[in-house]
Amino acid sequence: MPSSEARVPSPDARMWSVDEHLADVLAAVRPLAPVELPLLDAQGCLLAEDIVATGDLPPFDNSSMDGYAVRTADTDGATERYPSVLAVVGDIAAGPGELPRISSGQAARIMTGAPLPPGAEGVAPVEWTDGGSGLAAAADRMAARASAEVQVFRPVEAGAHIRRRGSDVAAGDTVLAAGSVLGPTRIGLLAAIGRATVRVCPQPRVAVLSTGSELVPPGEPVGPGQISESNSYALTAAAREAGAVAHRIGAVPDDPDRLRAVLEEQLGRVDLIVTSGGVSVGAYDVVKQVLEQYGEVDFRRLRMQPGKPQGFGRIGPGAGIPLLALPGNPVSAYISFELFVRPAIRAMAGAGQVHRPMVRAVCTASLRSPAGRRQFLRGSYRPPAPGRGEPGTVAPVGGPGSHLVGPLAQANCLIVVGEETTATDPGALLHVVLLEEPSR
Repeated sequence: MPSSEARVPSPDARMWSVDEHLADVLAAVRPLAPVELPLLDAQGCLLAEDIVATGDLPPFDNSSMDGYAVRTADTDGATERYPSVLAVVGDIAAGPGELPRISSGQAARIMTGAPLPPGAEGVAPVEWTDGGSGLAAAADRMAARASAEVQVFRPVEAGAHIRRRGSDVAAGDTVLAAGSVLGPTRIGLLAAIGRATVRVCPQPRVAVLSTGSELVPPGEPVGPGQISESNSYALTAAAREAGAVAHRIGAVPDDPDRLRAVLEEQLGRVDLIVTSGGVSVGAYDVVKQVLEQYGEVDFRRLRMQPGKPQGFGRIGPGAGIPLLALPGNPVSAYISFELFVRPAIRAMAGAGQVHRPMVRAVCTASLRSPAGRRQFLRGSYRPPAPGRGEPGTVAPVGGPGSHLVGPLAQANCLIVVGEETTATDPGALLHVVLLEEPSR
């Protein structure tokens, strides 16, 4: 929450900048306390510790091919016409078992991943041999071991087709640094070095709800004056994409008692609550009515378009749960999420970088913007060709209306027009917030 000195008797009496509001939001959230989780439960979380390997990986020298473990001197000069003929003294499969010693003139059949036997210096892949036909043709296995031979058609160099102990990871190596995001490959690495659990910053639990008696769940008939509810779906998906464990509560009608009951159900279950709708000055803006009495929540007007009305604060016992109240128009809600909620989620998750990447791009169209407002327009960004120092280009997508969800779905960035700018010509260099990885 902002300090008492930062609050004003009438929140509507001043206009806040985007930066001021964001600073208040980030000052009020903290990374969640680290927890120890099983590997798969930790997927998507950030490591809260450096991971140091306690042993070598691989833990022993092993074969990278199916073939024959040999001494290199025994294959010197081997060719298709004049192969080296070696006595096969055993089979070595992956897993525990007694290993035969390889002496001069001998070989052992070996499987991929099996430990290298003592005396062996390299592995001849089975494709370099006759496949040990003597062993394959023998009827009696004991007799076969005494008489089996293999022909090797190529010289085998020392170390050929051997995975050396510690060649992947050496004991004492820091294999992952604190702050790393645990995706599939990193979870696989942790398992490979023997970690069953890991200490992580947990993913914030986020509840998302929309308000409005006109809202109808998707798939149900839409009557006069009603619309299909979309905000809670978009914002829940956005929260998950930001790294939260988010669940959608859905639409709550314009009923203060019902809204209060829904909010109270979430206390103790979540780390953050996000609402959309009901934060303006309308007669039925119940979010503002309820929260001004129910928690320590400020409602503000920001110098931005879209998304001027915003609410932020804490609710519940001890005012412990952060709540961000976003406007109800779909575009306003989504842009507000990107600017304020996403950084809060990232900060709570322990991320070092909480903001979307921002670049400069040449705008291909002229733009108009209201004086004193920072405008965020939906755009389509194209990066420059590789190796060229020039900026990419961006074009606006759709009009400025805060209800236009069609163009929003086609945009991959937000074009930022500063408060001091009311018009730009084609070719102007503008800041662009990247919402996804751009394609060329």
